[in-house]
Amino acid sequence: MAALLLGAVLLVTQPQLVPSRPAASGTEPNQQELLRKAGTLQDGMQDSVATNGSAQQLPQTIIIGVRKGGTRALLEMLSLHPDVAAAENEVHFFDWEEHYSHGLGWYLSQMPYSFPHQLTVEKTPAYFTSPKVPERVHSMNPSIRLLLILRDPSERVLSDYTQVFYNHLQKRKPYPSIEEFLLRGGRLNVDYKALNRSLYHVHMQNWLRFFPLRHIHIVDGDRLIRDPFPEIQKVERFLKLSPQINASNFYFNKTKGFYCLRDSGRDRCLHESKGRAHPQVDPKLLNKLHEYFHEPNKKFFELVGRTFDWH
Repeated sequence: MAALLLGAVLLVTQPQLVPSRPAASGTEPNQQELLRKAGTLQDGMQDSVATNGSAQQLPQTIIIGVRKGGTRALLEMLSLHPDVAAAENEVHFFDWEEHYSHGLGWYLSQMPYSFPHQLTVEKTPAYFTSPKVPERVHSMNPSIRLLLILRDPSERVLSDYTQVFYNHLQKRKPYPSIEEFLLRGGRLNVDYKALNRSLYHVHMQNWLRFFPLRHIHIVDGDRLIRDPFPEIQKVERFLKLSPQINASNFYFNKTKGFYCLRDSGRDRCLHESKGRAHPQVDPKLLNKLHEYFHEPNKKFFELVGRTFDWH
């Protein structure tokens, strides 16, 4: 009898396939329920409904990471879809204590205005590697759909270093070479934070404690760079969006060396800080990186049931 009841519950809670974002059904909390939850924490806030019928909504989808994996590119590409409303900035609600202490009402106030048929999306890459975040997101909405974009872990480490290096350079502050971070006593420095961020299996295990794998879509960040359209098609299907984004929305910019976007005849590329050249690294040190990530990558592949073309 217990097995029959469980089967019935699972049947009822399966999402329906529809051409655009579906209304909540079954046991999934709808927007009104989430807003009521937020409403208890937003006393004194102005009404979030505009005169044209649009309103601020808690996100139904979050891009949770990973840092330097291509989250900005993914958000910009997803924004090509007319049924997507994206928050402009990284909100850092679930990982920054100061923001989280303000409650869901504050989080709601950070969202863009959208219409009922639109999907609200926010992205904060630090969510994936922050231990407290999965439980907090689950507490807000256990049925939320999550997007995770990953790159070759070694390449992600180099991108991580490159971003911090240029941040220091712009402020005219000295910054050590990448070898000084990666090596300690001739061995790989496993305490380097950028290395820990690339141990995908460790962080994924934390998310899978609260969300089933079917709620998390993994975007291949390396393929998104090389050929974005097929990866975005997969994202549309996962989010149950109608297929609106086309191959014509992408064009390769030879000057920048990566794909840019074309939307309603308007061309736009990512900020110049994207696609920066990585530092030259000794091949022996690169081999150390590849060897270090070999076993963690295998564990991650087993965890998610798929493989990626990583070293």
